[in-house]
Amino acid sequence: MSIAAINEQLLRSIGVGVALARVSDLTVSYRNPAFAEWFAEPGPEARLTDLIPDLSAEDIAEAVQGGRCHREVKVKPKRRTLVIAVTLSVASGGSEDLLVVECQNITRIRELEGMIDSYSSMVERNTRELEREKERVERLLLNLMPRSVYEEFKTFGVVTPQLYPSVSVLMLDFVDFTSFATRTDPTVTLGELNDIFTAFDRITEQYGCERIKTIGDAYLAVCGMPEPAPDHATAVAHCAIRFLRYLERRNQSHQHKWQARIGLGTGAAVGSVVGIQKYVYDVFGPAVNMASRLQVFANPMKIVAPEEMKFDLIDEFQIADLGPHDIKGLGQMNLINVGSKLTPAGAGVPRPSRF
Repeated sequence: MSIAAINEQLLRSIGVGVALARVSDLTVSYRNPAFAEWFAEPGPEARLTDLIPDLSAEDIAEAVQGGRCHREVKVKPKRRTLVIAVTLSVASGGSEDLLVVECQNITRIRELEGMIDSYSSMVERNTRELEREKERVERLLLNLMPRSVYEEFKTFGVVTPQLYPSVSVLMLDFVDFTSFATRTDPTVTLGELNDIFTAFDRITEQYGCERIKTIGDAYLAVCGMPEPAPDHATAVAHCAIRFLRYLERRNQSHQHKWQARIGLGTGAAVGSVVGIQKYVYDVFGPAVNMASRLQVFANPMKIVAPEEMKFDLIDEFQIADLGPHDIKGLGQMNLINVGSKLTPAGAGVPRPSRF
């Protein structure tokens, strides 16, 4: 078998489509079966650009002048569209130059690349969604617990109960809320509470306090935990004054009029995350119990605190003694009424001694 016959046999057997065309007129002089399968059987005078319409004159010129040209074309010999990588090169032989056309079916490669791109896009999209979900969960948990507690919970999965020996607590309860909720549409009631509690949250944040929870119409805030605050008593008192001032101003422009009683407490408290499946950060202890009990003794739009807070509050607030009262679970306590400071510091009320 001659060298030419061997070469022809090789061209027929390989999976690459090969064709030869005259450079002068682009007439196809040879093609192997793979080329014929993809680009149809050429006639005796078929030109290369007729068989591969996607090849332009610029592509031919690039191959002739630069020695090589690469293009991808799409063909549909049957039902399926194929992606064919076409390489043009010039070979000098005999009396005239020939254009060598090498074709390779890269359909599967492009399909795999498309699948990889699609998968990458899906992974990227899912990653963004997971990040958004993570941020949403973080915001939700930060609404349930202080940031330092959240960081501990995120790192270790649990929160160790902590005893805070000196904190101040604010407990607010609305007057006649049960009657209001009974006669008012629930949507209106929830809308009103959401509006008011949102304003309260901004106030507590302004004074360095933490809103611990709301229970129906009750609002519980604390200062001095989880981060210690030496002025925790004045911070909760400022919050209480601002709460009542906000309600007074709101009542002037809203249909529904809200009045509240506020009790302040001071002392020790324990804070921790409670629950396994449904997490909630809760605070309990003597200070919380005191604030809860004392708000019952407050008149509408008034603030009641234990006398032991008098020393810390007298410079910034107007203090009025309410005398001794029997407090359930706490025994007899001297109570004070806390109001906005209307007179110079200490005027009319002697500063009590701690000793």
